[in-house]
Amino acid sequence: MRPQAKPRAWAAALLLLAAALPAALAQDRYGTVRPSEDGIGKTYMGREIAQVMSFHGADWLERPERTDEERPDNVLAALELKPGLVVADIGAGSGFYSWRIGKRVGARGLVYAVDSQQEMFELLRRQMARRRATNVKPVLGTATDPRLPANSIDLALMIDVYHELEHPYEMLASIVRSLKPGGRLAIIEYRADDPKVPIKKLHTMTDAQIRKEAAPHRLEWVKTISTLPWQQVVLFRKT
Repeated sequence: MRPQAKPRAWAAALLLLAAALPAALAQDRYGTVRPSEDGIGKTYMGREIAQVMSFHGADWLERPERTDEERPDNVLAALELKPGLVVADIGAGSGFYSWRIGKRVGARGLVYAVDSQQEMFELLRRQMARRRATNVKPVLGTATDPRLPANSIDLALMIDVYHELEHPYEMLASIVRSLKPGGRLAIIEYRADDPKVPIKKLHTMTDAQIRKEAAPHRLEWVKTISTLPWQQVVLFRKT
């Protein structure tokens, strides 16, 4: 019996090593710095991750001037939304964009409006009910997973969200799994290299940084649209 016990011990050791490997890789993926005023002290690919805007800032998401500042109709036109598409609005917040997307994809389409804060999720549900956005489905995600069905999404978008993700690598990996083959991902951020953009530095990103952070995933850059007043749309396709 003793000769058989040794292989079993080796097998158990290999299983433990395999289980620990993803955690070790994740730890090496991120760095730490002294937190800046608007950051969390965690870095990824040379960028400090910004603090998350909590549900206490929901009123800012619905500010009247946001329509003029962001031109949501122009943002959505750039995404070439069509009736029948399945879209994931990740980091949907109060649903400012979610119901607008719902109108464009129509009754045959579906919008997953994802947020990871319970309080924001409850606000999102109330807002969508008030607007009678019946084709918008609120989803409570996590910091690493939007909890979307695999291979089901035509277009996933994050609007002024990506720079705040505490686990950007894991979240992008989860989003890519949810995309259909050839599905698209739009990362929309305030332009970091434009002095006219009146946004705090950590809440902006360059096109180059966004593309750098997308590179480890099954994503092919399609184009960058920089014609919006303050934002840019960086568009990828799942390979």
